[in-house]
Amino acid sequence: MLGTILIVVLVLLLLGALPTWPHSQKWGYYPSGAIGLILLILVILFLTGRL
Repeated sequence: MLGTILIVVLVLLLLGALPTWPHSQKWGYYPSGAIGLILLILVILFLTGRL
C-alpha cells in the first residue's frame, strides 16, 4: 500500500518537473531526470517484491 502511494506521488512530481511547464522551463531536464531515476528504482523494487 505504501509503495503504491509513493509511486503515485513520484509520478506527479515527475510530471510537475518536466520542462514543458512555464514554471520549470529554466531548470532543464535535471529535476525530471532525477525524479525519473528514483521512480525507476522504486518500480523495479516494487516488481521484485522488496518494497
